[in-house]
Amino acid sequence: MPFNTALTKKLGIKVPVVQGGMQWVGYAELASAVSNAGGLGIITALTQPTPDDLRKEIRKCRTLTKNPFAVNLTLLPSLNPPDYPAYARAIVDEGIRIVETAGNSPGPIIKELKKAGCVVLHKCTTIRHALSAVKLGVDFLSIDGFECAGHVGETDIANLVLLNRARQELQIPFIASGGFADGYGLAAALNLGACGINMGTRFMCTVEAPIHWNIKESIVAATENDTQLLLRRWKNTTRLFKNKVTEKAWEVEQTSTTGQFEEIGPYVSGKRGREVFINGDKDFGVWTAGQVIGLIHDIPTCAALLERIEREAAESLTRAQTLYTPRANL
Repeated sequence: MPFNTALTKKLGIKVPVVQGGMQWVGYAELASAVSNAGGLGIITALTQPTPDDLRKEIRKCRTLTKNPFAVNLTLLPSLNPPDYPAYARAIVDEGIRIVETAGNSPGPIIKELKKAGCVVLHKCTTIRHALSAVKLGVDFLSIDGFECAGHVGETDIANLVLLNRARQELQIPFIASGGFADGYGLAAALNLGACGINMGTRFMCTVEAPIHWNIKESIVAATENDTQLLLRRWKNTTRLFKNKVTEKAWEVEQTSTTGQFEEIGPYVSGKRGREVFINGDKDFGVWTAGQVIGLIHDIPTCAALLERIEREAAESLTRAQTLYTPRANL
């Protein structure tokens, strides 16, 4: 096994690349393709309407790969929250032993997962939250820099600083997340102390990603300037692909005199965002994308992508070794 990191050794994967959990994207087809290519594929639990549907998706994934794969369970504030304990039970009952967690107050869920013998990868956007997660007994931390798609937190710390702070503070292995698309990024993350990388937007733009081809082409055509931050006013800052809907929502957020979320709510509907991936109209609703879209220029298979990432990382790490020659002892 060419890579020898805490992530590859613990999870039994070839390449230290995790496919992050993504709503309406993380289905068995993509997760299995990533795992078959040597990375860690992830099914997103809440893409399934019920825990029983999640069980079926896990079983489907097992028919598509014999390699390790994981399930993501993200806990978000909601007036009508899903039955998170039931989803966790489905994960455990189906024999999943690698789980990516994220979101608010994950303690009880993490406790149950650890009791069942699961390896837990927990996503954080700050070192403070990461240190709290360490106390909960997680095995790996996925450190999300400000470049990432989706919920970016409220501190706006990009990965060059955030990963260095993780290296300074954390006593358990961490994964670099946000802004990664190639082997050069993987090599940089490893040199900053990470044991691997997490990629979401990059995996959206693969052949196997179960979203409309038009959306993949929109990502390829975009630049790093084509994302939009919304919902900062409500302390729920989210990075989205910039389109006609995000521009309207941004105007509402900036000009509203009441500050009522109901004014912007129709623009940030998750249901309309899901339809984007089905109908292929990038302007139909809001959908998450990271600044890494500026680094994405093709739509490869997962196998071709991970093979290229491995090659680029090896070349980059080897080249770095040639840039310094130890002084001879006099």
